[in-house]
Amino acid sequence: MSLSVPHMVTAIGAIHHDTIAHALETVMPETSTPSTLELRPGGVATNVARSLGRLGIKTGLIGTVGDDGTASALLQKLEHEGIETSTIARPGFTTGQYIAFHDPNGTLAAACVDDRVLSYAPADLFDQLIEARRRAIPDGSIWFLDANLPEPVLARVLDAIGNEVIVANAVSDAKANRLTPHLTRLDCLMLNRGEAVAITKLGPQTSTDDLASALQETGLARFVLTAGAGDVLVLDEGKTTRVPVLPAHIVDVTGAGDALTAGTLAAMAHGMSFRDAVPFGLRAAALTLQSTGALADALSWQALEDF
Repeated sequence: MSLSVPHMVTAIGAIHHDTIAHALETVMPETSTPSTLELRPGGVATNVARSLGRLGIKTGLIGTVGDDGTASALLQKLEHEGIETSTIARPGFTTGQYIAFHDPNGTLAAACVDDRVLSYAPADLFDQLIEARRRAIPDGSIWFLDANLPEPVLARVLDAIGNEVIVANAVSDAKANRLTPHLTRLDCLMLNRGEAVAITKLGPQTSTDDLASALQETGLARFVLTAGAGDVLVLDEGKTTRVPVLPAHIVDVTGAGDALTAGTLAAMAHGMSFRDAVPFGLRAAALTLQSTGALADALSWQALEDF
């Protein structure tokens, strides 16, 4: 089921330069570990936008970068991939940087991020870019936000977008609660167990079912709650449904959550209901887990339909 002309998506959030280390043996503290290193674009909004491009969805990306050579290289690559970038360069800041260390089994051993270019942004940073984007795209487009946006920026962005479909990703345990004041304004929230704990203020040992119940009480209209290899809990129309994850040989966990978001958004852009869209997100996540990096080479809309 698909429409001949999918809806457009605009992603707002982090644009990072990622360094991903794939260790050849278990990462140990206080010593170097033999690894292979990859450099590529990153940040949740960027990963989602890149995946949407692979899935045939016309996508815009709004964010901020530093006034450095890294920004120029990143934006050139993104535009080459067909993403319509709208960015603000902030003098005195470096472009966002992220470094991750993965053990040989693909799990994340440690990660660090320098996102001061966005974390220290003024609340009105994106006002003009969003206004211009709204004039340029048709009604009914989908907007995606990541919680890398500081809470004052989030509030202004939500006001600027207005009454459109808005999907958000909670990003991390440390940043998820930035969304807490705005949960009722979201059409859907994508998050994992740790982020649900941060939002609900429940203990880390709380069952996933209880976390889902607490999230529903916040006024969220819809959510997709992941729990590692456990079932995904999906809230839609007041009912929580348990959906099993798809089997995958894990090569790298990087970007699996972002791919889940992108696959779901792509199916929604093709006119599917939220309930029907989530399985496409799970297919995108499975393909990504079986690949190195946040953007699976095999990712395409046809691959999701054939999965």
